[in-house]
Amino acid sequence: MSTTIGAGTWLRVLREVATPRDQLVCFPPAGASVHAYRDLARRFGPGIAVAAVQYPGRQDRLGEQPVPDIAILAEHVAGEILSQGSVERLALFGHSMGATVAFETARRLERAGQSVTRLFVSGRIAPPVHHTGRLHLGSDAALIGDLERLANDPATVSILRDEPSLAELVLPAVRADYQAVETYVYQEGSPLRCPISALVSTEDPTVTEAQTRDWSEHTAAEFDLRTFPGRHFYLEEKGRAVADFVTRQLG
Repeated sequence: MSTTIGAGTWLRVLREVATPRDQLVCFPPAGASVHAYRDLARRFGPGIAVAAVQYPGRQDRLGEQPVPDIAILAEHVAGEILSQGSVERLALFGHSMGATVAFETARRLERAGQSVTRLFVSGRIAPPVHHTGRLHLGSDAALIGDLERLANDPATVSILRDEPSLAELVLPAVRADYQAVETYVYQEGSPLRCPISALVSTEDPTVTEAQTRDWSEHTAAEFDLRTFPGRHFYLEEKGRAVADFVTRQLG
């Protein structure tokens, strides 16, 4: 019997379905929490249950030490999914850093015998591309500056410059996530057995459409790519279109 994914140390349920046709686990971008997917989760139609990963060091895990390593994050998430039992029609969706964590989680799940219906990767370069940034070693101001560069509305981030107490709460997790991204080293391995759907936006300063196509090398199944208008965090503005695309791909 298939397991319906429940909440745990690493997972939060965003959309419950009594007898789901598909179960989608979402992986937040750097510095973010499960809140990044609350709006998207509401936009799915009947049959799709949605859970999201809660990384340590934020929200209800604020008192825990952030984990600055993508492989370790993936080990924990895969372990929690596997501990819940066999899951039918399990799909993974990750944006930015979350795409790489989702990819590494999919590798571990498949090696353990848990099939993945489809991996969705959004706003992220393919795994073998080594990130040359070193912002995790820099100042708080540099970190905030990069968050402003990527934000749809930089003013929502600029408040960190004026509120030191807020920055003190938020920036340790951001720094750890940047370290995870900037120190990630891809380990060669077999392509995934599941299909990959890649999503990219037209004005993303972190990845081009051509770079996004390189994800095709990491699946032995089908690959497709969809472009959306917008900047790096296009999900905030194109939730309905993204939900429709994911639903069609899972169909």
